[in-house]
Amino acid sequence: MNRRHYLCLAAIGAVGIALPGLPVWAQGADSARFRTLKTPAPTDAETGKIEVIEFFWFGCPHCYSLEPLINAWAKKLPADVVFRRQHVPFREPKHQQLFFTLQAIGQDSEKVLTTVFRAIHEQRKRMLDPKEMTEVLAEVGVDPKAFNDAFNSFGVRTRQQRANKLADAYDLDGVPALGVNGRYLTAPSMAGSNEAALRVVDELVARERKGA
Repeated sequence: MNRRHYLCLAAIGAVGIALPGLPVWAQGADSARFRTLKTPAPTDAETGKIEVIEFFWFGCPHCYSLEPLINAWAKKLPADVVFRRQHVPFREPKHQQLFFTLQAIGQDSEKVLTTVFRAIHEQRKRMLDPKEMTEVLAEVGVDPKAFNDAFNSFGVRTRQQRANKLADAYDLDGVPALGVNGRYLTAPSMAGSNEAALRVVDELVARERKGA
């Protein structure tokens, strides 16, 4: 992956502050609340399903603030919508490796991911050392041996590489961000708030459903 650094955009985009190389998003217009990808990104959803992806980074405070809302939102999704998370390679690649290790061993539940977020943002743990990771995760039932066996595995590296390619396909420049069916991207920074971003996602899902 060429770009190795992303921005936590919720703090800057929502108030319309531009950084070099990034656009200013005016509030209100549809074109400001989301953008359509020039080239559709690949999706993993089955035919007839609509995929929604949350791009995030464990170390991002704005991603942490979005989690309770997106968890509640995800529990109410209709049967034709598939939601999944993708951790970007932002600043701390060990955080991405941590996420995909948890995914590989089937321990990426809401409870476990919330534990990681809280360890970083409330307990001020760096969560960069596998020893610290396993100590924290053992408290929520993650087996240390299974975690360590998977951490440096080929399977986890492959998941990271796929995630990096997907971030490139979405032309991602910040987190948190939400991709819809490989065609659209929105974010709290674009929509104006976490709640507004989820409403935009619902609108885009309805658009995709109508066009199917």
